[in-house]
Amino acid sequence: MELFQNIPLWTALFAIFFAQFVKIPIHFLVSKKVDFALFTSTGGMPSSHSAAVTALTTAVAFEEGLDSTMFGISAIFAVIVMFDATGVRFHAGQQAIIINQLRADLHNFLEHTKDWQKKKDEEKIEELKTLLGHKPIEVFMGALTGVAISVILYTLLL
Repeated sequence: MELFQNIPLWTALFAIFFAQFVKIPIHFLVSKKVDFALFTSTGGMPSSHSAAVTALTTAVAFEEGLDSTMFGISAIFAVIVMFDATGVRFHAGQQAIIINQLRADLHNFLEHTKDWQKKKDEEKIEELKTLLGHKPIEVFMGALTGVAISVILYTLLL
């Protein structure tokens, strides 16, 4: 099947898997805690989004050449994804931090009222996720990870 011979696709998928996996030992080195939930979480070092799009773009460059339309499409796609990872998604995470603080402040106020004491736990809102996006260094390291994975795979396979 041609799908299984699509090296740019498999390189990008491997880059996602690798970037997600490597978050666990990096987190352990920093915090001395093992957190396997990082494998399926968003945010963190390195950015799997950046790793995927740069691995894909590098693989397309190997397959099609730097002067190809596919490389141009892939490169612009990579820039948009990495810009979004550091811009929109990062700021959404920052807003979630502030919203969570507002919720905590409101909670502290309401816990002194009678009605709050009567509410069930199910009625309380779950905290918003704050790790939506990436810091620029995380995107940069994800991009380097993707390029390195693609170069290594093409060097070993071709």
